[in-house]
Amino acid sequence: MNTKELINDAVSLPVEERVLVVDSLLRSLNKPESDIDKKWAVVAKQRLADLRSGSVQSIPGKEVFDRVWNRFEE
Repeated sequence: MNTKELINDAVSLPVEERVLVVDSLLRSLNKPESDIDKKWAVVAKQRLADLRSGSVQSIPGKEVFDRVWNRFEE
């Protein structure tokens, strides 16, 4: 099987399976560093808990990107 055939086969998979293929390929390029991953997982869980508790408010992505673009335009 050549690369083109492999890609064609992968594209025909259901979305969930394609996600698994992409994730596996990306992980093979960027080996996870368990120490760093564990630290990020702690941060992510804390941020989610903060959002759920209402102690912080989320900002819509469009607003965040508008702010960033405005800074570059100044």
